[in-house]
Amino acid sequence: MQRTVYVEAGWDPRDPNSEMDFVAGLRAPYGLPTVAVAQVWLDSDDYAAVLEAHAQHSFVRGVRHKPRPGQMDDARWRAGFARLAALGLHFELQAPWQELVAAARLAHDFADTMLVLNHAGLPLPGELDGWQAAMAGLARCENVAVKISGLGNLDARAQHQVIGASLELFGMRRVMFASNYPVDSLRASYDAIHELFDEATRGLSTAERRDLFHDNAVRIYRME
Repeated sequence: MQRTVYVEAGWDPRDPNSEMDFVAGLRAPYGLPTVAVAQVWLDSDDYAAVLEAHAQHSFVRGVRHKPRPGQMDDARWRAGFARLAALGLHFELQAPWQELVAAARLAHDFADTMLVLNHAGLPLPGELDGWQAAMAGLARCENVAVKISGLGNLDARAQHQVIGASLELFGMRRVMFASNYPVDSLRASYDAIHELFDEATRGLSTAERRDLFHDNAVRIYRME
């Protein structure tokens, strides 16, 4: 294992900075995880102090807040989001595809902040047409990248469709494959997930596959 990305794991929201202190303790003897994404509630009273503390850790690259429907258009929430770029932090978005129109507005209005969409927008069976239309709108924002993971609710054919559409819409430089382990172990083994990704991309060049499985993550998460 060369590099890893730790993404906030639902730590106590009353003390989100303690999670990054915990990660710092892990890194001390092992050097892993390489980088981390921290938790923040962008509409909390203390969000500014939380963000400042996260930014003090040299390994923190971004933050995640799972917004409620409509929250990405809320002025108070956006005030928190507006502080990210100056602190050198990007934003990880975990939201269902029905919220991606709002996400596109957010990305457009804050073009200097990278937004990384988690779990390919959480498509579910029977929703792929609506999902793809929403993803197309988001893909027009060049400051948005997408991680493909968490597809265990879909059968293999639908997973291939999600992978193919994501690559077509976002291009090879803005898509990353992600394991989402250990959560995705509830649906499939790590080997099975990797095998499906491998099968879905066998028609791509070696350089394109390296981008998807390695280089894009190294670049976007600044692990060089």
